[in-house]
Amino acid sequence: MPVKDALKMKYKRFDTSKDQFTSMQFKTKEPKVPIKAIIIAFFMFVSGSILIIIGALLYTGHIDAEYSDRMWPLFIIGSLLFLPGFYHVRIAYYAWRKYEGFSFEDIPTDE
Repeated sequence: MPVKDALKMKYKRFDTSKDQFTSMQFKTKEPKVPIKAIIIAFFMFVSGSILIIIGALLYTGHIDAEYSDRMWPLFIIGSLLFLPGFYHVRIAYYAWRKYEGFSFEDIPTDE
């Protein structure tokens, strides 16, 4: 256990005349908002959207046909970025709005 977490702990002595349970045992802390993971997810969402839009413009011919061989890689990489980015941004939005069943703990972090 890190030292700074140990310094924040508050202890309470049990009353020996009653049973050994207290309501403080069952209280959970508010989950910490994973800002770094949300920023990465938002970046993936936006960059995936941009790549898909550019691929669609290549496919429809709005961008010069000279670059049409780059259409499929843009679609594939854009989809690989867009899908997880959208998924985690949606979870973050629903957790922020406090929808039932969504929490910031559902977003994976590196910690």
